[in-house]
Amino acid sequence: MQFLITTILALAAFTTAQPVQKRELGGILICNGPNATGNCTHEVYTLDTCHNLTTEYSQKTNTFAPDGEAFLCYPHPAPCGSICMSPTGCTFGAVSFDYEHKYNLSAIGWDHLIASFECHLNSTVSGLHGGK
Repeated sequence: MQFLITTILALAAFTTAQPVQKRELGGILICNGPNATGNCTHEVYTLDTCHNLTTEYSQKTNTFAPDGEAFLCYPHPAPCGSICMSPTGCTFGAVSFDYEHKYNLSAIGWDHLIASFECHLNSTVSGLHGGK
């Protein structure tokens, strides 16, 4: 009897299971504090487009963590469309899921610099600057 009940429950679970939804490409966790602390937002951003950070996060971002799909992002110290004149450079390189400082940008001095970013599809993320 126990076997019959277990089988019926397993079949019921199998027939009512929903298909797994694939996550959209371009998701980024952005927070004011290190290690995903402080005020945080997670949104999916359009690739190949520059995005300005909102006032809450502009030049106040310590966590910049792209999701695990094959895309990378380039943070910039100036708003979209601006001419970069930063003495520290116009980006510190590509940030992917594998980037070691994505949860603590203060380790590289960029926690008070990011004003905008753009992301691009890449199938070889691990070989780029920021990928390790």
